[in-house]
Amino acid sequence: MSTPVDLTLRAPATSAAAGWLRRHPGLALAAVYLLLNAIAVIAPGWLAHYDPLAADPLAAQLGSSAEHWLGTDQLGRDIFSRVVYGARYSLSISAAAIGVATLFGTALGLFAGLVRGWLDELITRVLDVVSAFPDLLLALMLISFTGPGAVNLVFALGVASVPRFARVVRAQTFVVAASGYVEHARTLGLAPAVLVWRHVLPHAIAQVPVLATIGLGTAIIGTSGLSFLGMGPQPPAAEWGLMLAEGRNYLYNAWWIAVWPGVAITAAVIAVNALGGYWQARFERREAA
Repeated sequence: MSTPVDLTLRAPATSAAAGWLRRHPGLALAAVYLLLNAIAVIAPGWLAHYDPLAADPLAAQLGSSAEHWLGTDQLGRDIFSRVVYGARYSLSISAAAIGVATLFGTALGLFAGLVRGWLDELITRVLDVVSAFPDLLLALMLISFTGPGAVNLVFALGVASVPRFARVVRAQTFVVAASGYVEHARTLGLAPAVLVWRHVLPHAIAQVPVLATIGLGTAIIGTSGLSFLGMGPQPPAAEWGLMLAEGRNYLYNAWWIAVWPGVAITAAVIAVNALGGYWQARFERREAA
């Protein structure tokens, strides 16, 4: 049973949450959409009740109905189920690619910021060369050598995004390593590994979560774009970009086959970018304070 004190403590928190929702309805909607996508990745069966690969030629190219909310595709497969299950491929590949970029970009940027000298110069020049190519073009070049597939797509998109993280971490490492409290910790005789782990790394990666969130939107576009070109998961897999490619030949007589995967891609990118922009603004205000 709640006491008056408990109710008093909960009231400001509830009021603050309600106030935030009133001020940021778009962000709340984006968060709900991403939560539904997370459920689709983890447990798609909770949202969709048809097998995304089950074909029914007698039900091909049907429009929206009570039985098939978003209609059926050219093989009679339920589009709603395929969009839901498609989130598992599209979002998992995108998140894994950003994970690869975050891990290697952070390690490379931290190393370059600490060693300085010719090694730092070499790493910087390599990053400049890689950054000269647009992410999607570089990923396409890499995957043309490794071949199509989900794992190769993760590798290609991850490598293409490494410079973005490495540059930020390198710059932050320069600043943190030259700060007074790090110099003070060094004079106390802390081992270099302990100094880096406790004092340099936490501050050098402060902006990485924001970059990762914003980068996820770019990765979703890259995953869908390369899958559209046949470089990602292969048919009959349910992946948003692949579904878009399969439906482009039916735009005149069954437009819903391509439109709904496109809506899912667009909404996911907008939602991720909205939350990423909000967190970036909060980070910048905190740094300026």
